[in-house]
Amino acid sequence: MKLDDLVVEQGYPLPLGAVPVSDGVNFSIFSRNATGVTLVLFEDESPGAARREIPINTPKHRLGDLWFCKIKGLCAGALYLYKVDGSYNPERGFRFNPNAGLLDPYAKALSNTSNWDLAKNLGYIKGDKAKDLSYNPGLSIDDMPRCVVIDDEFDWQGDIPLNYPLRRSVLYETHVRGLTMHPSCGKARGVAEERKGTYAGVIDMIPYFKDLGVTGIEFLPVHEFCENELPRSNPFTGAKLKNYWGYSTVAFFAPKTLYSSDKTIGGQVREFKTMVRELHKAGLEVILDVVFNHTGEGSETGPTFGFRGLDNSIYYILNDNKRYYQNYSGCGNTVNCNNPVVRGLIIDCLHYWVMHMHIDGFRFDLGSILGRNQKGALMENPPVLEQIAEDPVLRNTKIIAEAWDAGGAYQVGWFPGGRWAEWNDRFRDDARRYWRADPGNVSALATRLSGSSDLYLRDGRKPFHSINFITCHDGFTMKDLVSYNGKHNEANGEDNRDGGNNDLSCNYGYEGPSRDGGIELTRIQQMKNFFVTLLLSQGTPMILGGDEFARTQGGNNNAYCQDNEISWYDWNLQERNTGLYRFVKELIAFRLKHPCFMRPEFYTGHAGKYNAPPDVVWFDAKGELIDWDDTEYTFSYILNGTKADTLADKDDFDFFMMFNASLKSVPFTLCDLSPGKLWYQCIDTGFSPPDDFIPPETAKPLDNQKKYTLKARSCVVLFAK
Repeated sequence: MKLDDLVVEQGYPLPLGAVPVSDGVNFSIFSRNATGVTLVLFEDESPGAARREIPINTPKHRLGDLWFCKIKGLCAGALYLYKVDGSYNPERGFRFNPNAGLLDPYAKALSNTSNWDLAKNLGYIKGDKAKDLSYNPGLSIDDMPRCVVIDDEFDWQGDIPLNYPLRRSVLYETHVRGLTMHPSCGKARGVAEERKGTYAGVIDMIPYFKDLGVTGIEFLPVHEFCENELPRSNPFTGAKLKNYWGYSTVAFFAPKTLYSSDKTIGGQVREFKTMVRELHKAGLEVILDVVFNHTGEGSETGPTFGFRGLDNSIYYILNDNKRYYQNYSGCGNTVNCNNPVVRGLIIDCLHYWVMHMHIDGFRFDLGSILGRNQKGALMENPPVLEQIAEDPVLRNTKIIAEAWDAGGAYQVGWFPGGRWAEWNDRFRDDARRYWRADPGNVSALATRLSGSSDLYLRDGRKPFHSINFITCHDGFTMKDLVSYNGKHNEANGEDNRDGGNNDLSCNYGYEGPSRDGGIELTRIQQMKNFFVTLLLSQGTPMILGGDEFARTQGGNNNAYCQDNEISWYDWNLQERNTGLYRFVKELIAFRLKHPCFMRPEFYTGHAGKYNAPPDVVWFDAKGELIDWDDTEYTFSYILNGTKADTLADKDDFDFFMMFNASLKSVPFTLCDLSPGKLWYQCIDTGFSPPDDFIPPETAKPLDNQKKYTLKARSCVVLFAK
């Protein structure tokens, strides 16, 4: 049916968004302060496509703050935008511009965004002295991607979210595109050229994930964003830098079009759902990194493509001078998360991704912003955080907070809202300090190994609420952590000023790749130490993708703009580092097999029932009860594996864990065992493969049951049977 033949009917105010109905599509959008709203329908996605503009300004098309209509004869796949009229008065917080094409906040897909240039969507005249106070009448709607009408029909084949308990989870953080974009991915992993960098490419990686043994994949942002928003180029190559990470959302309901091999209208939604379904079939959960704290519209001098033009003063936290934005995100603006309208948007969005996209969990970027009120102050009981935690639809969904923001909030250990898990950067830093041999960090590491009771016990949370990590997308990879003393971000075009300056790293004698075999052996050994610390701690471990085979970014600790081989996974490294890969793979399986490392409760340190041994006892290298103030680099502890005393699901071995971060070998005294039991060595990071990890079923008892010498910078795990 031609656009001019479509019939406009009254429609319904709810649900918001563009929803196919039996004989057409119902459209509804929110704006409190607009004076007029126009729905724009397009013939196709080309810049000069024929279009029809439909004003929806009469009383029958408005109820409260909702503007709506039904277009009879329209169907899924239709393309649309909005134009919204109203006051343009930035100093009062109003930035309406009827010339701007605006995205629907509830749009479930966008048309091709690969050539979208945000610089063409500025709501003011660029170059004018007053900038954002200069109204721009020259905006072209042709420069905008279109929203796509999506139906929710899909053959899920009986799929439902997996809902693994957090304590039984091992998470793998990765980037959809970077995972399979490297030229090596075709030969090494069998990913076809047209599927590289896509959701379909992730499906091709399922055998790898299964072999590695992780339980869930945590994706960097997949909500639609504009990759072309950066004005800089690589100073060495001249190539334009891209928004690679995607922490600059433009459409919260829409999966990223660039990541789809299916380029048909709405194909990205179908391909994303297929990826989730196939990951679930393989027993792998899907967790999304979501960015509700700011949008891609940036500061007062940023582009206008949606929220700013729909109702700026509702969607954003504004300064007392409403021309300016509060910037707790460090990205130019802050979403007004606890405004009831915006709160509703966030909850509706989470419901959509769980109910219709079958997502298992979310990691909330700069989560502390969701705890700020409409003036920007931190709240004791933030409504949106409590609602997410208590929402009946989300009750079994994993919710993980990055418990800080760029405005000075730091809430690790006391993030409000109930059952939230948290990225535990204290674990990261204490582990890095200890293995770098910074003196006096034994007690701190012991606390992290125990599940961080200092952070999570007081408000009733459990060890598994601590999301433990050594590295993540933001910072060094693990190989770079042991290869560089400082960041090397020159390719980002910011004169190496960007990125963190306190990575707690060490290069062990040479900055960057070394031909010295001794240095490289030390680096691999330290990586194994980090993996043992991470995977055998109480809490929920998260691995940065590629660390298991020593992926490097060449010392770049802020590769947010590097959509190239700096960030992409070089799968040739897996072949070169098979010993490390095997070690990590065996370690993951070891963790998931032994309930001693997945306790549902914190250690008590007290004797169990019937005078059984305590659940944990800490020693120095001499076998004496440890004096935390009198040890710098060495310690050990014994874990009681008896079910009745550990609250575990089943009986387990007793384990003896020994750590030596010093630069010399140290003899450790072993704990005495009950008659009939012997110590067996399972892990020794000071050994070369395959002796660094001996599966318990093939392990042999130690010749010396009283002493064990740990090499410099090593850790050892023994078990008793």
